[in-house]
Amino acid sequence: MKKCSFCGREEKDTKLLVTGVSGNICDDCIAQTNNILSEEFKSVSKNKEPEVLLKKPNEIKEFLDQYIIGQDDAKKYLSVAVYNHYKRINQLIDKDDIEIEKSNIILVGETGTGKTLLAKTIAKMLNVPFTIVDATVLTEAGYVGEDIESLLTRLLQAADYNTERAEKGIIFIDEIDKIARKGDNPSITRDVSGEGVQQGLLKLLEGAVINVPPQGGRKHPDQKYIQVNTKDILFICGGAFDGIDRKIGNRLNTKVVGYSASKDSEGVDRKNLLQYIAPQDLKSFGLIPEIIGRLPVLTYLNPLDREVLRNILTEPKNSITKQYIKLFEIDGIKLSFDDAVLDYIVEKAIEFKLGARGLRSICESIMIDIMFESPAQNIKSFKVTKKYAKERIEKANIAKLKAS
Repeated sequence: MKKCSFCGREEKDTKLLVTGVSGNICDDCIAQTNNILSEEFKSVSKNKEPEVLLKKPNEIKEFLDQYIIGQDDAKKYLSVAVYNHYKRINQLIDKDDIEIEKSNIILVGETGTGKTLLAKTIAKMLNVPFTIVDATVLTEAGYVGEDIESLLTRLLQAADYNTERAEKGIIFIDEIDKIARKGDNPSITRDVSGEGVQQGLLKLLEGAVINVPPQGGRKHPDQKYIQVNTKDILFICGGAFDGIDRKIGNRLNTKVVGYSASKDSEGVDRKNLLQYIAPQDLKSFGLIPEIIGRLPVLTYLNPLDREVLRNILTEPKNSITKQYIKLFEIDGIKLSFDDAVLDYIVEKAIEFKLGARGLRSICESIMIDIMFESPAQNIKSFKVTKKYAKERIEKANIAKLKAS
């Protein structure tokens, strides 16, 4: 009579008995062994820190080029800063005892130019924990809103509470311009969601051991904390800084509006003043000098022109049109777009002044009807024409007018 070599049950008492050369194992023992192995591998992988997949600056830029069109200056600054940051983490302490400081980054650019996408793509390439935090929800401790430590709570969650891995992650602070103080002079009243947040961020940006509530929320004395050292966390800040072009223009002695300009500013490109941005412009906008000093890498993103917007629709690895083609392909439908449609979408995006983000909104308005109807219909292919797109956009606009 065959028996399980592990639990001793006879073959008749098992659903399945696997026979080996010198022993047998039943289905229950296989299931239990599988559970033990899963838990063991999970704990090993949790304790074993995945390596950061660091590449050379030109390789980082080449990777970014696959997903983001244009913005070569921003990509170059970002690639060098990220390379230096992770090279700094991996450095061995030498006899000179030279400590390399962090290369936190601030990206300035209009909405929809790719600030968030740049940070996301960098994190994807490096295989490090990454989180996006909106600066507008942050307030000083004790006030309605989120504490500054919530940035680290979210990074811990992204790292599956592996502290060592989180301490080499990337935090993208969006809308950094919204926490600027209201005037160029220090506030005489408490600015809890502006200057107060900037001051709270200082120790995080520079590097300090912070007590973080594991589940977020407010701190209280009886709570258990996770200690996180921020010295190796890379902070990337992004903001539209609406109106900063006027401050740049004043600094360059350039009239942003009007026909005349000084002779000194004849070579200035007044259509894209962001390319001349300097730390003093951030200070006059409302960022405190201390926080500007902790964001040493300052770069800008160019406004998106017609040609770039057209390329964004089709060229990147995960371009908008490729995503729709893939969605329809899953249902067995071959989707295609007329060139005239793509030009029409770009025209509308420029008209709405929403940047690359507007392209997706316009495409959704055009595609919503066919995406709703096609799964139930037996169609093999569909071509989006300019006439079809125009009808859908007009219909969407009429619906919005009726709703208002």
